[in-house]
Formats: sequence, structure tokens, C-alpha cells
Amino acid sequence: MEIDKAVRECDDSRLKTKYTNAIYVIKRALALYSIQEVALSFNGGKDSTVLLHLLRAGYVLHKAEESSSQDVADGENSFPIRTIYFETPTVFPEINSFTYETAATYNLQMDILRLDFKSGLEALLKANPIRAIFLGVRIGDPTAVGQEQFSPSSPGWPPFMRVNPILDWSYRDVWAFLLVCKVRYCSLYDQGYTSIGSIHDTVPNALLCIRNDNNSEKKFRPAYLLADGRLERSGRVKKFSAPVCGKLSSVCNGLKIEDLNSNNMLTASIIAVGDEILSGTVEDKLGSVLCRKLHSIGWATSLLAVTRNDIDSVAEEVERRKSTNDMVFIYGGVGPLHSDVTVAGVAKAFGVRMAPDEEFEEHLRHLIAEKCTGDKNEMAQLPEGITELLHHEQLPVPLIKCHNVIILTATNVAELDLQWHCLIDSLKSNGDLVLMAPFVSKCLATTLSDVEVAQPLSKLCLQFPDIYIGGYRGSRKGPLMIRFEGKDLSRIEAASQSLCQNFQPGAFSETE
Repeated sequence: MEIDKAVRECDDSRLKTKYTNAIYVIKRALALYSIQEVALSFNGGKDSTVLLHLLRAGYVLHKAEESSSQDVADGENSFPIRTIYFETPTVFPEINSFTYETAATYNLQMDILRLDFKSGLEALLKANPIRAIFLGVRIGDPTAVGQEQFSPSSPGWPPFMRVNPILDWSYRDVWAFLLVCKVRYCSLYDQGYTSIGSIHDTVPNALLCIRNDNNSEKKFRPAYLLADGRLERSGRVKKFSAPVCGKLSSVCNGLKIEDLNSNNMLTASIIAVGDEILSGTVEDKLGSVLCRKLHSIGWATSLLAVTRNDIDSVAEEVERRKSTNDMVFIYGGVGPLHSDVTVAGVAKAFGVRMAPDEEFEEHLRHLIAEKCTGDKNEMAQLPEGITELLHHEQLPVPLIKCHNVIILTATNVAELDLQWHCLIDSLKSNGDLVLMAPFVSKCLATTLSDVEVAQPLSKLCLQFPDIYIGGYRGSRKGPLMIRFEGKDLSRIEAASQSLCQNFQPGAFSETE
């Protein structure tokens, strides 16, 4: 038929491979189940449009193996696979129109459900002997976590087999197929939409916006011109979620728990991975620099930890910190060596598997060219379904973000400076980073003994619970340094003056 012919005659070898694999999955499913026992879940989006035409081709090719060539020609104009469409009040009118026009064009046997997905399936499966449903799920979709090409439905759902022919397809593969086969798709994709949800959470992708200095209505390039497929969901409006900070002890860095919960403070944990650090062979210089950088944007560091080059050790530390901090930064143990287990540890902390990421592999190939072969392709394995690549023009390879965990690849302070700059730019543009008022501080030096200042300092901490007050010495014989830190300079000044009033004038001198 026309789909099979178009793909076979194109020059895109990667698309041919993806197509062949998808057709194999479809033919396998049609061999396992009768036509009455299978259905297609169609929602009018680009992925389900690809799946529809793959099924059309797969059905014809499957029938060709069972019957004569004459039967194949007759089969091109028929599509007996039941098609399920969930229609909701929040769907785009263009999606509705496209779906019904497609159904008319290809004589689809439509089951239109107006219940929620789960209830609709329960009702449909009770009335029909459906055992397998073809889905347009791709790796990177939120629902793709843990799925294979054949995966039973999740516990608590009606029993059926999920068949995922395009599970390993990328955004680039989807558009290559649609353009090569010249099939019609929803008009929203020509208006800059790259991932379509409901009318409440979907806007055109800003990355496709055509600059216009005349302040006229914004125009957008079509979806297939998006250079980086990992950014296809950038047109989804992000729902605000309150920070998880405040899950620390009752007083942390001089701040009471209610201060943390008031959204005046965001917290981060820092995890360094490396047996060399634990053995003392290598000095960790990145942790302290990262703490200062976090303080410069008003974030408090709740923990700086070092863990072994061991997947379980990394996973345990990340699992503890990701739920008690707004963000977790982890570095070390990233690369192709046997000891580079950080990414796998993060995946285990979230309970997902490692899966190939074609977009990331392309970046690696640009970086290390022909060296990206054999085992080095393992570097392109990323946590499935939770990974977001943070791109920046100054970075040869994007940074990796898994929900609220940032994986840094810096090995020295200079690299960390660059990655931090790019990270701030990327997170700010994505709306994933809140820049808080920076910390301010004041430091007093005194020759008084620890015993002399201990009691006044304890009372001062109770009087100023919103200020961090700490003491340290550079050496045993050197002066005692009293440090005040917070976000309100007037409160810091009041605290320092209150301390000085307990002693003779000149007992303390300001050092910074």
C-alpha cells in the first residue's frame, strides 16, 4: 500500500528501521489476537496519527501473509480495527474536527467515549471482547515508564494488553514518518503546537515563535521545524507546585520551621559521588563553590554529602534528599567508566529503568564522533520517562534534570562556573527556578574566649530565630569569628548590636 511504499522508497535509513520494527510488533499482535479482540486508541495527536497509518499498513501486510495478493488490494480500503476516541469538553475543536474527518476518510469503526479514560475502558471492555489495545506511547511520555512493546495493563485497571509499536520512536521519527508518507495531521501542528493536551494546559511552543518587531499577532513555525525533540512539551503550561521545603528539623540555619514553610526559603541538597573523595585521594572543591552559588540566589543548603561509587548508595542518598528538598544537585560518577554509576543511581531512586535516549546520543556523537561506539553508547542511557535535557548554546552536551534532581558533569571549578551559568539560564527560561532574595551576612571578630561569649550567643539565637548565628576560629590561637547570616540586613544589624551591648566597647570588630 501507499504507506509501505513511501517508507521503503525514502532515503531515511533510520525511519526504515523504526518502521520495520513497528510493523513487526503490529503483525505479531495481529497474529496473537483476532481482529475482534484488538482496538486502536486514537486521540487526534501526531503520535496516534502515526500509529493509525502504521496499523493500516501492518494490517494489509499481515493479511498478505495469510492470503493471496488480490486480497491485499481489497484490504487497502478497509480498516476493520475498532477505534476508541475519548471526547472531553476540554479538547481543542481542531482535534475533534480532525478526528471525525479522519474517521470518515478511512471508514474507522469509532467508539466515542465521554467518560474518563479508566471508566470508559471499563465500560467498553465489558461490552466487547477486547484483549489488546494499540497505543501511541513513546519513551519520554509520562505514561511510558516501565512499559515494553507488549505490557499488561496496570493493577487496578481493566485487564488488557497494551501494545506499543512506536515506544522507541523519537519526536524526529514521528515527523519523518508523517512528512515522508504525506498523510494529513491536525492543523494545530502547523500553528506552532508541538505537544497537544487540553485547551487549559497547551500553548504554541515559544521556541517556534517567529520574531516580529511590529508588535503584531505572534506567528509560529510548524511543529516539524522544532530542532530538538526533547523540547516538544515546552508548550505545555506548567502547574505550580508548592516547594517541599520545611521538612527539616525545627530550627535549621537559624530559621524556624514556620519560616521555611512561608515560602521565604528554598532548600537544596548537594551530593558528591566518589570513592576517591572518601579515601582522601581527591579533594572535593565543588561542594563549597556550589553552596556559595546557591546562597547567591537565596537558596539554603540543607546538606552536603559524599557517597560511594555504588548504585545502591547513590540511590539511597538521592531518595532521601529528593523528597525533603526543593532541589538536589549531584555530581561525580558520570561517564563511560565502570565506576560512573550516578545516572543509574538516580534512576533507581525514582524507581524507573535506564533506557536509550536518541536525542542525547546525537549530542554525544557530535562531541566524541566515532568514539561513541560499543560500550560508550551506554552513556546515552538515561532514566526513562523522567529525564529532561537542559540545553544551552554554551554547552556541548545538555545537562540532565530528573524531576527535582540536577546531574552536573563538572569535574573542576571552571566547568562548574560555566554549567551553573547555563543551568540558571535554562531553568529560568523553563520557569523551573525561583530566584530568591540573596543572603546577606556580617562577621565580627573578638579576642574573647568561647566561654565568655557562649551564654550571650545562646540567648541571642532565641531572640533572633530568623538569623543564623555561628562561631568559628581559623586557628586555636586566632580570633573568634561570629557570623550573622539572613535575608534582612536590618535584623542582622540589630542582632550584632545586641551582642556588642553585652560587652565592653571595642570587644568586637567588623571584618566584612
